[in-house]
Amino acid sequence: MTPKIKVSDLPEFDFSEHLDSEQAIAEYITVILEENDPALLAAALGDIARARGMSDIAKASGITREALYKALRPDAQPRFDTVSRVCTALGVKLVAQVAHVAGT
Repeated sequence: MTPKIKVSDLPEFDFSEHLDSEQAIAEYITVILEENDPALLAAALGDIARARGMSDIAKASGITREALYKALRPDAQPRFDTVSRVCTALGVKLVAQVAHVAGT
């Protein structure tokens, strides 16, 4: 008989461990943006900032480390200015594309 595993015994999943390349980061942000959820975007940027080093990203963005943690928590609703500064510090940019063709 296989022993039962409690969910509380499982390690917490940390997506930042899988953001090990520029391509992985770009794909992650692209998928997140498709969800159109500011809180999810904040959490994703937090994952990426942790992968890159939160202190380094805070310094590069001109935001204190504590404020950055607060702005990028999973339930946050960050201002566009904050998202823009963090993206610049991460070396990524947000790009607009047509969502649908008018008249179709």
